[in-house]
Amino acid sequence: MKQTRIDRRNFLKTSATAAAAISLPGIIPSRVLGGSGRPGANEMVNVGVIGCGGRARLIREGADVKAFRVVAACDCMFPRAEAYAKELSGGAKWGLYRDFREMIDKEKLDGVMVETTTHARAWITILAMQAGMDVYIEKPMCLTIAEGRAMVCAARKYGRVTQVGTQQRSMPINNWASDLVKNGALGKIQTVIAPNFVGPEKWSDLPAEKMPDGGSDDWWDVWTNQAVYRPYHVKIHRGWDRWWDYDGGGRCFGVTGWGTHSYDQINRALGTDDTGPVEVVLEEPLKVMETGKFAPELRSGGLVGDDDTGSVYHHMAKLTGPRAKVTMKFADGTKLKLHLDGDRGPGLGAIFAGEKGKIEINRNKIAGNPKGLVQSPDNPGPIKRPETAYHVENWLDCIKSRKPCTADIEIGQRSSTLCYLVNIARDVGRVGEVLKWDPEAERFTNCEEANKLLDRPRRKGYELPEIA
Repeated sequence: MKQTRIDRRNFLKTSATAAAAISLPGIIPSRVLGGSGRPGANEMVNVGVIGCGGRARLIREGADVKAFRVVAACDCMFPRAEAYAKELSGGAKWGLYRDFREMIDKEKLDGVMVETTTHARAWITILAMQAGMDVYIEKPMCLTIAEGRAMVCAARKYGRVTQVGTQQRSMPINNWASDLVKNGALGKIQTVIAPNFVGPEKWSDLPAEKMPDGGSDDWWDVWTNQAVYRPYHVKIHRGWDRWWDYDGGGRCFGVTGWGTHSYDQINRALGTDDTGPVEVVLEEPLKVMETGKFAPELRSGGLVGDDDTGSVYHHMAKLTGPRAKVTMKFADGTKLKLHLDGDRGPGLGAIFAGEKGKIEINRNKIAGNPKGLVQSPDNPGPIKRPETAYHVENWLDCIKSRKPCTADIEIGQRSSTLCYLVNIARDVGRVGEVLKWDPEAERFTNCEEANKLLDRPRRKGYELPEIA
């Protein structure tokens, strides 16, 4: 196992060097140019993992995918990379790194899996794409709508194969049910009902705490990435998905946590993968509240049939946080009501109501009213493999074929955008007012206050690299 030490000065220096190298034809690595350096149809895909936290364990779920192997791992907190490799390598000698650019430079990789904190993903992903990597990106793929668009532009400019981690896109039963909706089984869709997810909280400064073993000022600087530099605190480090500076509500039943899955499911079924709503309305003032009453009677009986597709998830949705109902409208008149509590209904999906009935789609489970809507011999039924295996496999297949993945980065941008439209409407706080959204320009046409929230200032040294 390789061990490297790199201080902040060298870390940022290599960032500038890597970005500059992309524009110099004489020193572009051959893998950046694609073509003959890509794996063939039957060849193994070599992957490096960036960020060795909880979601990096998804490679276990891809264990029955035979076409790839992890050969290297990177974490700016190096002991985490060591522990990760010890736990998951199965005795293989992985290259271990603090700096993902050094890993890409030294290892013979075909792609990387970006499993970092949300606030670091755009910066890392774009640099990795510039260095020739195809990328699997954990969701939500970005912290703002503007940086998500920059990621899409980079993927297109450099010809990268991208897969965003909304794995329901690769589950046969979810796609089958989505196609029912999209192909007219319900007739014209009138309303889509989805959860009223918990948003991010604002951090209030607290006294600094002792850093964990292996921590240092240089490490904390790198970890902080684009965000405002604050003294170390374990509630930031270990609870980053709770705070506005680092995520958009990344917890279970959070806007960018479960919400990204739910909203992606909605786009898949409505056929709105390359667009978005045209109106956003905040229905009530934002306030901190529980996600539901969680009475036993509410945990049985679905909204469209006898089966509650979300019952297995309800215990994870029991939390308190900032919430407010939001309604959106698409150009064809379909209304999206983000109104459901966490103790009933499809926390990872939505209810589609049309002229001929309703279909409730959740992760790996569907229901219909009338029941015959989803009772068909070609219904593939629940998945038999780990839920992420299908998604990783699709990414690997597309690395070889160079075709778009089932959750290509443009698709990820659109589901992430729905998340951030919810947060922006809540932050602006204009209850009952219609905010007009242009999904092509990705701007509000009647609210400059909201447009100011489409992007954020980035800390010096962590600006997004320019795309040539």
